[in-house]
Amino acid sequence: MPTLVLANKLYSSWSLRPWLLLRQLGIAFDEIVIPLDQPDTRERILAHSPAGKVPILVDGDVTVWESLAIMEHAAEAYGAPVWPQNRSARAMARSVAAEMHAGFTALRGACPMNLGKKFAHRDRGAAVDRDVARVTQIWRDARTRFGQGGPFLFGAFSAADAMYAPVVTRLDTYSVPVDADTRAYMDTILSLPAFRDWLTAALTETWVVHDDEVDEPPVEVYRQAA
Repeated sequence: MPTLVLANKLYSSWSLRPWLLLRQLGIAFDEIVIPLDQPDTRERILAHSPAGKVPILVDGDVTVWESLAIMEHAAEAYGAPVWPQNRSARAMARSVAAEMHAGFTALRGACPMNLGKKFAHRDRGAAVDRDVARVTQIWRDARTRFGQGGPFLFGAFSAADAMYAPVVTRLDTYSVPVDADTRAYMDTILSLPAFRDWLTAALTETWVVHDDEVDEPPVEVYRQAA
């Protein structure tokens, strides 16, 4: 059975992506959680991957240490339906997944993933607004063109949904105003049993990553240790 090496579930958006994909597609795996910002964090991660970053999938004599690469490995090694079957949909799904991987730095910087709190809406700057507009456009276009077969971006759950799941949590955590269709898609992701399992585990963690704690009062606190 493969092992997925993760960081804190409360904060680690990159860990959530392959974890959610594997769970949602029914691929069994063990997991190791290595908390960030601890004296031995880097040493423990380097024991699994020379890149020194998580997530990492260890599958027998194969080690895969990048989120999209882990997803591609799941398709290749387990025959999992990681991408849409339709070629046009698959091309778009791969494009928007790569766009997520490389972009939206303003949104990611101003609104770090934090599943333990909720914050009031506020102006977070024009660059964040542009990122939010682009993300919601992607979701709208995917749903309009290819989403008729189910509630996800391309109908059935795919790597694109896994890649954008942490963005869903950000829009929810920071009370970003969205239209009804966007909210419906967000609720689909947030209500997934796999995501609820991740959230339950996240809220039991006691570690704090100060770089992912924004300097403003929350309107709700969910984590027992907070």
